Amino acid sequence: MSTASSGLLSRSFAALVAQRAVLVALLLAAWWLASLRMPQFVLPGPAKVGTAFIALLHSGTFFEDLGITLYRVLAGFVLAAIVGAPLGIVLGSSPRAARFFEPLLSIVNTVSSAIWAVFAIIWFGISNATTIFVVFMTAMPLILTNVWQGALTVDRQHVELARSFRMTSAQIMRKIFLPTILPHFFAGARLAFGFGWRVSLVAETIGSSNGIGYRLRQAADLVQTDQVFAWTVTLVVLMLALEAGVLKPLERRLFRWKKTA
Repeated sequence: MSTASSGLLSRSFAALVAQRAVLVALLLAAWWLASLRMPQFVLPGPAKVGTAFIALLHSGTFFEDLGITLYRVLAGFVLAAIVGAPLGIVLGSSPRAARFFEPLLSIVNTVSSAIWAVFAIIWFGISNATTIFVVFMTAMPLILTNVWQGALTVDRQHVELARSFRMTSAQIMRKIFLPTILPHFFAGARLAFGFGWRVSLVAETIGSSNGIGYRLRQAADLVQTDQVFAWTVTLVVLMLALEAGVLKPLERRLFRWKKTA
């Protein structure tokens, strides 16, 4: 990379950081002004929420709750990917299987995460499995559908040509299907992870004795609005960090071949 290109990238990055900083400052200012006109138990100001966040850090359970929620989300998401991706490939490769199972997928998509949470409590009780199941049932159809649509875009002539060269099914999958499906899988996975993170809080509020969702419900029951906001800000920052620090770099690395194609 040339010096001019490096300088341009540095300036673009600096401009992006400045824009984000201005946006955050404007949001904080609007929040502070709104809090001046409302009772603290309705809308606490940024300073009060910051104090509540510091108190949470010193509570002794903050990182434990954060870790257990992250574990449940990741476990449900990984299971959804392991089940949803192969099923999506099967449905995309077999029109007969797609016609047979499409009504079932529509039913699964119709059931809300709150209903899955109720079923999970009945089946698994107050346990990690409750939240993991809800995340799985929310994320799996999203991944399956995106992979299915990606499999439909695979050029069948390329598949037939590969078979004529006596390529094995594994080789066809690796060299033809995966490059086509991977962008669709990644798009569905990002969407599924975001939804899974949110529904995990729903499950934890009604079917857990720890985790962020449980702490949110606990704070809301005690009208500790500053702690509710502190947990909410923590979630937002964590999701933005995962998006900017893990998902986007991974996406750029996986699909850098597109820029050179």
